[in-house]
Amino acid sequence: RRRGAMDWQVLTRELSLYLESQVRVGLLGSGVGLSLVLGFGVAYACYYLSSIAKKPQLVASNDRFCRFLEEYCPVVTETYYPTIWCWEGRVQTLLRPFITSRPQVQYRNELIKTADGGQISLDWFDNNNSLYYPDASTRPTVLLLPGLTGTSKESYILHMIHQSETLGYRCVVFNNRGIAGEELLTPRTYCAANTEDLEAVIHHVHSLHPSAPFMAAGVSMGGMLLLNYLGKTGRDTPLMAAAIFSAGWNVFESVESLEKPLNWLLFNYYLTTCLQSSISRHRQMLEKLFDMDLVMKARTVREFDKQFTSVMFGYPTIDDYYEDASPCRKLKSVGIPVLCLNSVDDVFSPGHAIPVETAKQNANVALVLTSCGGHIGFLEGIWPRKCTYMDRVFKQFVQAVFEHGNKIFSM
Repeated sequence: RRRGAMDWQVLTRELSLYLESQVRVGLLGSGVGLSLVLGFGVAYACYYLSSIAKKPQLVASNDRFCRFLEEYCPVVTETYYPTIWCWEGRVQTLLRPFITSRPQVQYRNELIKTADGGQISLDWFDNNNSLYYPDASTRPTVLLLPGLTGTSKESYILHMIHQSETLGYRCVVFNNRGIAGEELLTPRTYCAANTEDLEAVIHHVHSLHPSAPFMAAGVSMGGMLLLNYLGKTGRDTPLMAAAIFSAGWNVFESVESLEKPLNWLLFNYYLTTCLQSSISRHRQMLEKLFDMDLVMKARTVREFDKQFTSVMFGYPTIDDYYEDASPCRKLKSVGIPVLCLNSVDDVFSPGHAIPVETAKQNANVALVLTSCGGHIGFLEGIWPRKCTYMDRVFKQFVQAVFEHGNKIFSM
């Protein structure tokens, strides 16, 4: 409470000084105008500090995991101050791709073959100039999984690599089939429920660097895929730990939220066109199995999944696919430490669908829930070009695992 009072005093004092220096009474016509502006500014600052800026909710049943996070990943216990002029979830979601910078990253591409004759594109950031880990054989490695139609070029992936670079770590980005410019060799793409390609990638990366500490981070659908893999494998994985950001926990709830009129207009229709665009380049290959004209007429993600995704992976109905794709149903089986960051105002993953009670039943799971942040937003600062709250959580947790992980692995 004392910290909150100090924050309020500092913010209101700075706001008053700024307005007094920038806003002249002559511009407003009278001293009353200045008083109104100051009064509004103070009122908004009071509202922001009392209702918007809050500490995240940390959900974890394991006291040791909690203490570990408090000591080595303290950002999850600190007040999150969303950007004061765009804290609402939809606004954060829409603006992040345009506001955040795009760090320069030089990748080394590798194409690996799959058991069914397909290929997967991996983009490596080897970090061969690492000062902390000059020996490539033992350099910690982070596998990154982008979102639904995302690739290694997404700004949030580039920022994760930039954070890893400063710590001396190596990164490899798992691009889903057919999404990163490579050709489809078989009529198969990807989905949130089928973990075969991810299993192949994890085995491949681990076989190349068996002595290197290894963990993964997934964003949005990449986080869902990673959770479904961890729920399937339990402790039988070479990954030490995982970080999950803005995952959709219950697909039924996610698509229902995205089909509300405003959300359909802002997100659903655009996302559907992105999905259609991602497969249109492979139309000749996919027409062997699908009525592509029907697929291209979809106007919602649900319609696309009904005509394409669920059919491709052999589900009798779309409900069967959504049931299998929902990570909330596998969370109890996760066997390694996992930190999951969500905002409760994320329209892609509604707050009421976050499996808080299930998470409390698994000692390996910690949820970090912010009141604001949207979907892969988490913008902070007056002009949030660089580091987001999500980036800071990623950096601190990855460093905590690689450098102090022995303190939680005895859980």
